[in-house]
Amino acid sequence: MSTALFENIIFGPVSSRRLGVSLGVNLLPQHGKLCDFDCIYCECGWNSQHREDNRLPSSEEVASALEGRLKAFAEEGKPLDTITFSGNGEPTLHPDFPEIIDNTLRLRDKYCPKAKVSVLSNATMIWKPRVREALLKVDNPILKLDSPDIEVVRSVNRPQGEYSIETIVEGMEAFKGDFILQTIFFKGSGYDMLDPERVRRWYGIVRRVRPREIMMYTIDRDTPEHGLEKVSVEEMAKIAGPLEKEGFMVQIRG
Repeated sequence: MSTALFENIIFGPVSSRRLGVSLGVNLLPQHGKLCDFDCIYCECGWNSQHREDNRLPSSEEVASALEGRLKAFAEEGKPLDTITFSGNGEPTLHPDFPEIIDNTLRLRDKYCPKAKVSVLSNATMIWKPRVREALLKVDNPILKLDSPDIEVVRSVNRPQGEYSIETIVEGMEAFKGDFILQTIFFKGSGYDMLDPERVRRWYGIVRRVRPREIMMYTIDRDTPEHGLEKVSVEEMAKIAGPLEKEGFMVQIRG
């Protein structure tokens, strides 16, 4: 099993399946991992494998590193679709996350005004008003909910503290539809994210939180848990069909 840690505050740009030409921002330890999930499919590996470095970059360090890269993009006339917060864990765990978002928006407007700002989040911190308000400022708050079944969440996402699906859903409702819902689908190791009853209950959550877009995807890289299998675009499209008929926008990435 190989892992993919990001060793700099700013990484890329990469050609993202979901977001186009994307410049990544890592607010987590540069040689470690910090997340309140420990997902069996995480490309960064298990949390326990990466504890040697727990230092977080300061908001000033993030702004300085980002400004240098955005200034270079502007001077060279390179296209940039997205500035994406992802990295080695959960970005909203950074205590200065709201300030960092404000700095990012200011620098984006100065150097690359056409670029979108996206945040990939597991949604565990959206109950905090400061975090939610910061996420509402960005173009693409991408919030994860992989299953309506708490036992599946405990087995697949492996939250490191208390976790309530109802609390997450209520937090998503507070966005009033102004977010993107992200859900992974895979098979193997006793898990079937395509189980019809589970999918039916997931539909119920989608209809309740009414995201402006749904991002369905499958595993794309090595995973710390062995035996996980991709699902096909066709299988995900079948699940997406009823939602698309209801007017939901669905993006599928195989």
